[in-house]
Amino acid sequence: MKIAVAYKWAPNPQDAAVGADGTVDWGRAKASVSEYDPVAAELGRRLADATGAELVGISVGGPDVASPMARKSALSRGFDRAVVVADPALEGAGPTLTATVLAEVVKHIGDVDLVLTGDSSQDVGAQLVPAILAGALGWPALANVTAVSGGAGDLVVERLQDSGSQVLHATGPVVLAAATDAVVPRVPGMKDILAAGKRPVEVLSLADVTPAAPVAATAVVATARPALAARKQHVIDGSDPVAAAAELVAALRADNVL
Repeated sequence: MKIAVAYKWAPNPQDAAVGADGTVDWGRAKASVSEYDPVAAELGRRLADATGAELVGISVGGPDVASPMARKSALSRGFDRAVVVADPALEGAGPTLTATVLAEVVKHIGDVDLVLTGDSSQDVGAQLVPAILAGALGWPALANVTAVSGGAGDLVVERLQDSGSQVLHATGPVVLAAATDAVVPRVPGMKDILAAGKRPVEVLSLADVTPAAPVAATAVVATARPALAARKQHVIDGSDPVAAAAELVAALRADNVL
């Protein structure tokens, strides 16, 4: 059994600056493993330990995804090895291209029974990659996963729903997107970081895993701040508490808040 965990090496939004016009400046943002991906890696590591499976980290992006820092940061999360596609053409790739290339990486590895992903990426947050990846592979996809157990092609998956939780029996390969709080990921220690430097990483170019069909490209042409709601500036006189309370209730009802 092979388990693949997709992760993204992306700029940290805490380091980004937002301009008055809503544009985001990523110039000073340092890259890191996307904050939701360690949850998927921890789920994968626990299942791999329970089943004896190999845990493979997979990622696509610009050349920096194959940098020594990116490799160690990812492999210290518990992967046995990693396969990354590092290519200038993938710098800033959108969800469709990212997911399509990830699907080709899964095929390249071969015999993968399960792909785990984070809930979303820390830079884009579109939450589209798991579904597009599953579609490209022809596999089912499940989101908000909190637990997974079982073996190859025979998994028991628990996921969150608005009304509670749901337990499913998944047969065959599947793509699972982990809920943000599914598990508490381990914090890599010095031993993990040193060991990560000795684990194998296969670096591919886009030409090595070119999708069978061309992928349409999209680009952001403009950004803007959300429109601010106009305030009614309804001032309530509090000199008479009873009257003020009645006026407040009436105002809230008028706005359909109550």
